[in-house]
Amino acid sequence: MNYIMESAEETRRLLLQEQVDDARSLLLATGLSPGDQALDAGCGPGGITRTMADIVGVTGGVTGLDMSEVRLSEAVQRCMGMSQARFIQGDIRRTGLPDAHFDYTWSQYVLEYLKDPEAAVSELLRVTRPGGRVVVSEIDGQGLNNWPMPEGLEEGARTFERGLAAQGFDLFVGRKLFKVFRRLGLRDVRVHVVPQYIVAGVADGRFLDDWRTRFAALAPAVAPAFGSRVAYEAFCDAYLRMLEDPDTLKYSVLVITEGVRA
Repeated sequence: MNYIMESAEETRRLLLQEQVDDARSLLLATGLSPGDQALDAGCGPGGITRTMADIVGVTGGVTGLDMSEVRLSEAVQRCMGMSQARFIQGDIRRTGLPDAHFDYTWSQYVLEYLKDPEAAVSELLRVTRPGGRVVVSEIDGQGLNNWPMPEGLEEGARTFERGLAAQGFDLFVGRKLFKVFRRLGLRDVRVHVVPQYIVAGVADGRFLDDWRTRFAALAPAVAPAFGSRVAYEAFCDAYLRMLEDPDTLKYSVLVITEGVRA
C-alpha cells in the first residue's frame, strides 16, 4: 500500500479530520458496545482508537493496527493509560491476527489507497467472529462536489482524479463496498451516507489549511498528470480560490458500509 498523503503535517490533519467526522456517533450507530473486543484497522495516530477504547471500557479491548511505525508510536502515546488498548504493526490485507477473534472490526480512510479493497474486507471478515460486525467508512467523490465550478476547474478536477487513480487511489471507493460486502457473504448489509463536510460560502482557515496540506503532500504523485508542477500548482491555487468563493457550495460525504459475519 502506497500512502501518498504522507507529510510532516499529516498527523495534525488526520486528528483534525477525526474530530470533524464525529467518529463516536458513527461507532455507536454501527454497533460498537461496552465489553467488545474491537479492531481499528489502519488506526493512524490513534484518535479513533482512543474513542473506541473509551466506548468498550476496561471490560473490552481495542487493537490498533497500522503499517507505519511513526503513526503507531503516536497512537501509543495518545492512548497512554488505557489498558484496554494495544497496538500492532501490520497490513490490513494480511493482519496475522487470529480467526474469529473480534466482535467489531472498523476501518476508515484506508481502502481508498488499495488497488484491491476486497482483500482488506475479506481479512476483516476473517478476524471477526460469527455474529460480529464489519464496518468500513470511506470517502466518495471527495473534493469533486462543488457548485458552481469556475470555467476550467472542472477539467482540472478530473485530471486530479486521474492522477490519483494512476497511483492506485480511488476517490469513489465508498460506493463500491456494498457490492463487496454482499459478494463476501456478509449478512444484513446496510449503508449510511453522512456529511463529511458542508461549506456553504467562504471556507474557514482550518478547512483551507487542510486542503493546502493535501495538495502539498500529493504534489509528487499527482503533478505528472498535469504535465508539470507549475500546471498542478495553478490548479491548486484555482481550487483554493473556489473554496473562498462566497457563492459556491462545497460538500463531501462518507459512505459507511456495515455487515454481520454469518
